Amino acid sequence: MKRKADRDIEKGYSRGQMAAKLRRLADRLEQGKPFKIQIAGERLTVPASAVFTVEHEREEGVEEVEFQLRWEVK
Repeated sequence: MKRKADRDIEKGYSRGQMAAKLRRLADRLEQGKPFKIQIAGERLTVPASAVFTVEHEREEGVEEVEFQLRWEVK
């Protein structure tokens, strides 16, 4: 089986686009179902078993909050 290359990208969205994605994610979380999303051309399915965390970073006058979804690929 071919392994996908490692990647670390960041994709910007408008306020409306982000709100729509978060609404879809929240709906799927409440239903206990996987969440599908496409980021920079790659389609992903986040399994219902994913671990969810919120991270806060502060560095040189910049603050960042990240909502993270993490899962193992088998």
